[in-house]
Amino acid sequence: MYLTTLRKPLKTQDYFQDGDVVYAVIRTGSKQYRVEAGRELLVEKLKLEPGQSFDISDVLLFGDESGVTVGTPVAKASVTATCVGHEKGPKLRTIKYRRRKNYKRTYGHRQEYTRLAIEKIQVL
Repeated sequence: MYLTTLRKPLKTQDYFQDGDVVYAVIRTGSKQYRVEAGRELLVEKLKLEPGQSFDISDVLLFGDESGVTVGTPVAKASVTATCVGHEKGPKLRTIKYRRRKNYKRTYGHRQEYTRLAIEKIQVL
């Protein structure tokens, strides 16, 4: 049995506040991420110090109360983020094995990540 909940749809004036951009799609580390102001994001390692703030100008899409703007990249938008810290991902184990040859190799890998706090999305 499936349970469904009925939600009242949000009106535009409830969801958007005076010219705020609600979300954006950025590109960093050859990957694309959907970001919102006030959220944290885990991306591939960047050369940043913890606490350092920087702008991401490679914004592919952003949405606000007037609609969605798409481009490659959108020239009139930027995202301001702060580096929270650096982390490592889970350990990935890989095994190389050849049967009947007395050959077995095990090695592991941990990807390094940077945690970013998205401060604001602004339209220039």
